Amino acid sequence: MQHSPAFLALVNAAKAVIKEMDIASLQQRSTPYVLIDTREDNEWQQGHLPGAMHLGKGIIERDIEQTVQDKHQAIILYCGGGYRSALAAQALQQMGYQQVFSLAGGYRAWQEQGLPIERP
Repeated sequence: MQHSPAFLALVNAAKAVIKEMDIASLQQRSTPYVLIDTREDNEWQQGHLPGAMHLGKGIIERDIEQTVQDKHQAIILYCGGGYRSALAAQALQQMGYQQVFSLAGGYRAWQEQGLPIERP
C-alpha cells in the first residue's frame, strides 16, 4: 500500500518516541505480555497472531483501560505493517502505559516468515 507523505511523517514522529520490537525478540521474550492486534475488524477475521486479542486502532484508546488495568504490564501492539501500531503505541504511552512496543513489520512480516496464524 502506498502511504501519503503526511501519514508517513506522523508515523515517523511516533516511532521517534516509542519502542519497537522485531519478531525474533517477540519470539524470545520470556516475560509476560499482552499481544494486541490493532487492525480493522475485517483484517482480524482473515487471521491474526496466536494469542492476540483485538482492539482496533479506532477503539484502543477508549477500551485499553478496561482490558489492561496495570499500566506497568508489557503490551505489544501490531497492525498490518507496523504503522498504525506505532501510532497506537504513542497514544498508550501518553495515557501512562510504560511498557508499550510496536511490532516492526507487523502481521505482514509475520506471514512472510511463514509463522503460524489463527483464524476466528
